[in-house]
Amino acid sequence: MQKKTITVFSLIALLSNFYLHSYACTNYLVTKGASVDGSTMITYAADSHIRYGELYFNAAAQWPAGSMVTIYDRSTARPIGQIPQVPNTYQTVGFINEYQLALGESTFGGRSELVDTTGTMDYAYLMFLALQRAKTAREAIKVIAQLVEEHGYASSGESFSIGDPNEVWIMEIIGKGTDMMLDRRTKKLINTRKGAVWVARRIPDGYISAHANHARITTFPLADGKISISDKQWDKLNNPEVEVIYAHDVISFARDRKYFTGKDADFSFSDIYAPLDFGAVRFCELRVWSLFNRFCDGMDSYWAYATGEDLKSGRMPLYVKPTRKISPQDLMEAKRDYLQGTELDMSQDVGAGPFGLPYRWRPLTWKHDSLEYFHERVTVTQQTGFSYIAQMRNWLPGPIGGIIWFGVDDAGSSVYVPFYCGINTVPKSWSEGYGDILTYVDDAAFWVFSRVAHFTYLFYNRVMPDVKKVQHELEDTFRNEIPAIDSSALKLWESSHEDARAYLTEYSAQAGELTINRWKELGNFLLVKFMDGNVKQEKDGRFLRNPWGYPLPPAHPGYPKEFLEQIPAETGNRFIYR
Repeated sequence: MQKKTITVFSLIALLSNFYLHSYACTNYLVTKGASVDGSTMITYAADSHIRYGELYFNAAAQWPAGSMVTIYDRSTARPIGQIPQVPNTYQTVGFINEYQLALGESTFGGRSELVDTTGTMDYAYLMFLALQRAKTAREAIKVIAQLVEEHGYASSGESFSIGDPNEVWIMEIIGKGTDMMLDRRTKKLINTRKGAVWVARRIPDGYISAHANHARITTFPLADGKISISDKQWDKLNNPEVEVIYAHDVISFARDRKYFTGKDADFSFSDIYAPLDFGAVRFCELRVWSLFNRFCDGMDSYWAYATGEDLKSGRMPLYVKPTRKISPQDLMEAKRDYLQGTELDMSQDVGAGPFGLPYRWRPLTWKHDSLEYFHERVTVTQQTGFSYIAQMRNWLPGPIGGIIWFGVDDAGSSVYVPFYCGINTVPKSWSEGYGDILTYVDDAAFWVFSRVAHFTYLFYNRVMPDVKKVQHELEDTFRNEIPAIDSSALKLWESSHEDARAYLTEYSAQAGELTINRWKELGNFLLVKFMDGNVKQEKDGRFLRNPWGYPLPPAHPGYPKEFLEQIPAETGNRFIYR
């Protein structure tokens, strides 16, 4: 009875965490042939109301025999269990390692009965351990698959972005549920369904992909020893012709559970393990559509599907070919998307208020007169803890070629700062444990950016031009500096790897410090300029005074005409001046 009680409460906790963080992350994937310089890129946004923005760092290490790794639940920090450590682990900076392997994720949940309440491997620790133990995307897929097979999968459905300097993959995984029985040999209860079912697909070169909290892999080629392999064929993992890797029982398990009865060739991972509904499309697939629409032609044909108006009108493809090459700066702007240029532009409807705010405070849905309504869920959102663009370049040594362009808090009012994956340390203001979501620290990157973001929410369309000016000033500076930094680091690398790493560490620290100081200055400037709803006169960042040193009168822009017209419409004669 005690065992059953623990299992029930574990299930409740897992499901609660999913609903708390559902519709929470947006990922983009860009192949070499789709980028401006031949780099591969993946992006990630850690959207959560309790996630703190900090740049994780783990140095490469050698571990004594018998070492163990404690696995924690990402959503609660609750210890789940321990697994054996490997003898050697690689250096990681955020979600990229020194070999330019990078990962991202988004939770899609899927069938709730497939949550394994006995599993050990949390989705986040699958990412952390894959980065510490793998050098390539293919190796990362193998690490993830073998960890969940051996130790059980403790999370709900997940989509992973996995990229290295040569390839980009999407991997989708879901557990098998819990079915306890007594092991006669050990006299212990065991889960006979331990493990997970999953599919990984390589994005063809020249294409881009995305996922945003809903499973996107549908049908896929079955194992023929060439194009696709199952996890029973790991010996063929590094065959460059292999484009699909999947769990050997991904289809048979669905048949056993009565989810699927058709032909193997017709099996769709997404449709079987995460059936579509209105929320999955409108809150999730619409974000994918918005990225595709930004870089590709012909996306209008998927509008009815992506908005949830017609779920049967045809799903979007897993990947598309962009009409132009994509840069890291393009992806930075894409992370700030709120459906600008469409009829659903978040800054244009009544919910935006008088100052065009493209955010809606939670909850995401609400009821009125027995009907349920919703706010849009777009890419840019106020509750982002951190986000990044991981850029991997195969023409440079690993520690130089990999850059994580890292930003904290709301991507719309953040700055993406370049941190090389070969740095020796992370700057204090950006480091893990320097403040947290309940502990304010004046010069912690997250809190510096959060202060400015909250000011923008007051008078969004007035304040954002000043924010974007400094945002682009910094990001353009970094973009222009990177070629020279690469060149200098490469020269040092030829004679001393240690000197090259020290140089990159110094540059990344300076970039981080410059950003913090400049953003503090911006926050002070905005407070003075827009205090009390006025707009003080300034030129080139300097406030204007009369010849005797007294401030020039501020402007009083008031409210837009459309907003003022609503007042008499709703209040009648109440405010007529007599």
